[in-house]
Amino acid sequence: MNSAIQTLEPGRVVLVTAGAAGIGRCIAETFIQAGARVHVCDLDADVLQAFLDANPGARGTCADIAQREDVERLFAEITTSYGRLDVLINNAGIAGPTAAVEDIDDEDWDQTVAVDLNGQFYVTKRAVPLLKEAGAAAIVNIASNAAFFGFPLRSPYTACKWAMIGLTKTWAMELGPHGVRVNALAPGAVEGPRMEAVMEREAAARGIGRDDVYRGYASGTSMQTWIE
Repeated sequence: MNSAIQTLEPGRVVLVTAGAAGIGRCIAETFIQAGARVHVCDLDADVLQAFLDANPGARGTCADIAQREDVERLFAEITTSYGRLDVLINNAGIAGPTAAVEDIDDEDWDQTVAVDLNGQFYVTKRAVPLLKEAGAAAIVNIASNAAFFGFPLRSPYTACKWAMIGLTKTWAMELGPHGVRVNALAPGAVEGPRMEAVMEREAAARGIGRDDVYRGYASGTSMQTWIE
């Protein structure tokens, strides 16, 4: 992958939400290698500090994007530190509950929507004025292949990811005339602690083994495998 990294123009600033681990960390470190000034936010202070220790040129904010006041604090730090923003990666999200629709707790629904949809809106709303000022800017929303198919036992997560595709198309139409590109990536099953927890819950809900769930996810891909 390193051979495909392109050097960015000097001074470009990139914000990656939930950028201290998993997919977000891979994205953030790739931008760092390309010469960007990278700022990440993450809810876990210890994970964030580990990322910053490993990437001393980056900066970070401990923030919960589902909380408006945290988002305001995040952008106050970005404005103070850089005075601009060129790229927003809307990566933050949670898996939500694994249960039949009639068994989903209202609180679990609300929490998933708060992070996976409301949080994306709060961050994007605050970022857009800076992106318009930068010109030739970009937003990348990390959606999911769950945004294109039904996903039994995952109603809140699926609803939010379908919504993100609609917002991506809408924001692309709104912001394109201002020089801001908006796109979405839709990963499949990605190995890591979050999906391990999802598989365990799905296995319990369906009364099958964890390995059966793992193979089921892999069988839905053309390469018959998971993403590292």
